[in-house]
Amino acid sequence: MLNIKKLFTSESVSEGHPDKICDRISDAILDECLKVDPNSRTAVEVMATREKIIISGEVTTKAHLDYERIARSVVRDIGYTSSDIGLGADSMDVEVYIREQSPDIALGVDEMEDKSLGAGDQGIMFGYATDETKNYMPLPIVVAHKLVRYATQLRKSGELNFARPDMKSQVTIDYTKETPALNAVVMSVQHSPDIEIDELRKEILNKVIYPVVDSFGLKRDNAEYYINPTGRFVIGGPLGDTGMTGRKIIVDTYGGAAPHGGGAFSGKDPTKVDRSATYAARYAAKNIVAASLASKCLIQLSYAIGVSEPVSIYIDTFNTEKVDKNKILECLLNPQIFDFTPQGIIDKFSLRHPSFRYQDLSAYGHFGRPDLDLPYEKLDKVEILRKLCK
Repeated sequence: MLNIKKLFTSESVSEGHPDKICDRISDAILDECLKVDPNSRTAVEVMATREKIIISGEVTTKAHLDYERIARSVVRDIGYTSSDIGLGADSMDVEVYIREQSPDIALGVDEMEDKSLGAGDQGIMFGYATDETKNYMPLPIVVAHKLVRYATQLRKSGELNFARPDMKSQVTIDYTKETPALNAVVMSVQHSPDIEIDELRKEILNKVIYPVVDSFGLKRDNAEYYINPTGRFVIGGPLGDTGMTGRKIIVDTYGGAAPHGGGAFSGKDPTKVDRSATYAARYAAKNIVAASLASKCLIQLSYAIGVSEPVSIYIDTFNTEKVDKNKILECLLNPQIFDFTPQGIIDKFSLRHPSFRYQDLSAYGHFGRPDLDLPYEKLDKVEILRKLCK
């Protein structure tokens, strides 16, 4: 009989990936709007190609923004400082095509007489949590994120002086046995042309991959490692591929371990439930798992444009529930415990406050971030859930 393994793979990309450059510019614009006008409405899309950034979309705000300055600042901070690598913060062209939000959309979103806030659009959003890691995230995506995040830290500190901003990781975990095991790591790091591939592979393996793998208590020995498998990755970033906002939605969420409603996050203000309701669904799912009501939890929310209450709330615990699932659902349906209206979500997580920096979320995932103190990652519903679901 064949020895069939149960394998699952997730990927991540660094902040220098072309799509992530665009996500960060989009979110930096949102941050600048909210600093001045908490009621700003934004739906910003960015495209990045060789020596060019194109900013478009709909923005309604009292803030007076210098879009070009924001784009150049983001690109410089990421590390694209020369036209030689395809994008220079000072040399690139920036084109801006921004208009005000459609008044038809605003009709459904703006505050009404009862001071409710309608959803910015129809749609479905998912939140997920699992107890397989300390931050209640699937193991493959957590390891993949840490690989590119740590490699970026080493690049910026100068320890990986050959590395350039564009990086990708991919992690395969073997779930065949009760204890998950590392099966494979794929990592591609953009680099300067003067480093030999054998030296690069040695540096990435010893300085990045092994330390990250060890930090999760995973065994190195039986895994396969593919580092810059083509042998050369000099041409990267927008020089190698055109980037666009919102094309890494699986990287942003659960690495494919849970469904995705299809809506991207970056560049959207919190009235857009694509973003805010996904945060709320994650918050609920995480608290349910942390309360030991289930080992895994998936929550789906759906909305109609202009309507504040969700059209539907769905839960799946994958037969891992430890209490009556109907009791968990009753808690989800109780607005005193979980308020899934757009205004309730915004208020609960202070999503319009200037201290909430959306651009910090534009790379390395929106959930389970050990480097960020995110309000929707807090476990402040655990005790009440335990009490009500006895």
